Amino acid sequence: MEQQVVRHPGGFPVVGIIGGGQLARMCQPPAVGLSLTLAVLAEAPDASAALVVPASPVGAHDDLETVREFARACDVVTFDHEHVPAEVLAALEADGVELHPRPSALLYAQDKLAMRERLTGIGVRCPRWARVDSVADLGEFGADVGFPLVLKTPRGGYDGKGVRVVADAAEAADWFERAADEGLLAEEQVAFTRELAVLVARSPSGQAAAWPVVETVQTGGICTEVIAPAPDLDAALAATVTAAALQVAGELDVTGVMAVELFEVAGASGPDYVVNELAMRPHNSGHWTIDGAVTSQFEQHLRAVLDLPLGDPHSRAPWTVMGNVLGGDAPEHAELYSTYRHLLARDPGLKMHLYGKQVRPGRKIGHVTVFGDDLADLRERADHATGYLRGTITE
Repeated sequence: MEQQVVRHPGGFPVVGIIGGGQLARMCQPPAVGLSLTLAVLAEAPDASAALVVPASPVGAHDDLETVREFARACDVVTFDHEHVPAEVLAALEADGVELHPRPSALLYAQDKLAMRERLTGIGVRCPRWARVDSVADLGEFGADVGFPLVLKTPRGGYDGKGVRVVADAAEAADWFERAADEGLLAEEQVAFTRELAVLVARSPSGQAAAWPVVETVQTGGICTEVIAPAPDLDAALAATVTAAALQVAGELDVTGVMAVELFEVAGASGPDYVVNELAMRPHNSGHWTIDGAVTSQFEQHLRAVLDLPLGDPHSRAPWTVMGNVLGGDAPEHAELYSTYRHLLARDPGLKMHLYGKQVRPGRKIGHVTVFGDDLADLRERADHATGYLRGTITE
């Protein structure tokens, strides 16, 4: 694999990202601003990040020698996703490659069972859960906490994939046939008020920063809207969940950006929370920060993995709304440029970020952001823009 990394003449470091998706793509503008060189190990020549990052050799994230060769050109290596195999990570660590987050922390984003066990052990609130290896195990857990239950594959799930709700144990028989020795994660179905997310960043030296708690709106298991900050959020709960996220980052020795996805629930003495998921990378719930925060999650991630002083995470405006753009169903919606031009003219304050992906129905192909003082107006503008790009709104 040929490397084409040209270093900044001032001695600035090279940051390597394994995976060429949209998260790596969105690290390129802040890398330029920080005078860093970005290199991306892309899965294909037309991968999202490869379209904008000059140093984007093509290679598989699970091929050890390919990843090793890529890492040799980098001063630090981080990740666009959590799917790099443990044996590849271990080999890189043995080679002395500076990895962030470290494999010992990344495990808890890769394996939901390990995550649940660790969070429970450090006293962070979680749904009632159990590892289940058979229909009988699931039946026993269901007898304790009640059906329906949420069943998850420990590894590989995202955007609702690898998750199902079962009304009885027999419904999950097919999953146990495929689970082999891995087991499955069973959780109580949480009666939540809404979904929240906390985004934090932590550097190897222990400096940490947190953005405002946001509300995430899900449609069909996919996040379609993020509101920053979460409207009408109890101040004590905001402080509690931010402290919990920072605790998790410290206890797990996370380096870089981490998202903690939460359920807001009704507690005995007021609003409370339980943790749903962890992601140790820039996250969809933080895309609003590109335009809505003093320091974006992508700039902060680069700062953190290099142990640079962290930037200011405060909001630029009272409200920021981010809407995800999903691919439309009709073939004519694959041509985005004309709709893009229309929206630029219709709403000069709208910020559009398209990822260079081929349009497929329901696929995340970009996001839009608006910010200002009137939350209802911002939500309407973001909803119109995402609907127009998808083709569900035509005027």
